[in-house]
Amino acid sequence: MFVCRTCRQTVQSATYVQWPSRACVTAGRGSFEQRRGVHNTRVQCQSLRTRSAEENDQKFQRPMAQTTIDEEEVKKFSNLAELWWDEAGEFEALHSMNELRVPLIRDALVNQRQQESEGTVRPSLPLEGFQILDVGSGGGILSEPLARLGALVVGVDASEENIKIAQAHVMHDPKVARNIKYIQATVEDLVGTEAEKFDAVVTSEVVEHVADVPTFVTACCQLVKPGGSIFLTTLNKTYLSYALGVVVAENLLRLVSPGTHDWNKFISPQDLQYILDQNDFSTRLLHGMMYNPLMKRWSWIKNTSVNYAIHAVKAT
Repeated sequence: MFVCRTCRQTVQSATYVQWPSRACVTAGRGSFEQRRGVHNTRVQCQSLRTRSAEENDQKFQRPMAQTTIDEEEVKKFSNLAELWWDEAGEFEALHSMNELRVPLIRDALVNQRQQESEGTVRPSLPLEGFQILDVGSGGGILSEPLARLGALVVGVDASEENIKIAQAHVMHDPKVARNIKYIQATVEDLVGTEAEKFDAVVTSEVVEHVADVPTFVTACCQLVKPGGSIFLTTLNKTYLSYALGVVVAENLLRLVSPGTHDWNKFISPQDLQYILDQNDFSTRLLHGMMYNPLMKRWSWIKNTSVNYAIHAVKAT
């Protein structure tokens, strides 16, 4: 006779028994993984076990949740957290990029709303009523201007330091603070509870820092409502992007710290669009972007061989 260690039920004689017992699992007292059959290997009862404790610990180790986070990238940007709101410092180019990406997001969402309904748009709050997820929100450089236009913004970032900086900065403007919520999490963490909750998901200058682009973009897509939008800006994987985005920007002009970018993580617009297509998104806009270090300003261009932006819409 043997006893289940979870429910204490007596099990008839056998050399091996399931742990927890069948009745225990049926009653819902086993763990989620055990009920789903992840730990379906039968285990010796305690009185008969001869394996070492270390072997058993390895046998029942909980599998790691899938994540696209690159811990080295998180550490890198966590170390720069104090610099997020220095508009003449490490993130100067990102602050300047708002001159392109904020109007892009605003105009695309407003135009889509006007096509779907005859409702009026308040000029001072054109994004009022939109729920936007800013993935990889950092210090809130993009989240705040979107909230200032009336959107309800959730900023998600894997770095605790970045979230603290963003939360502290937004408190300087109580009106904007009411429209923003910052969460330390990964985009994969949100899929289980927030699927298809957002009118738009924005991930700007983030794709080139994740460990698994297809999984990351797919998770972002799952959070968008049918008919909603996704906005991405990133770097193309070309020889020119390596020359300008890595060698010149990092090593010569020091626009960002050396080591900020890994060219192997860059992705072409075609590959990114393929991932979007696989998730039932259709591309509405693809633009190249160019940064002028002398003027310290971004501009739209046709050439997408270095920086580019994509706007895509989810099928209804």
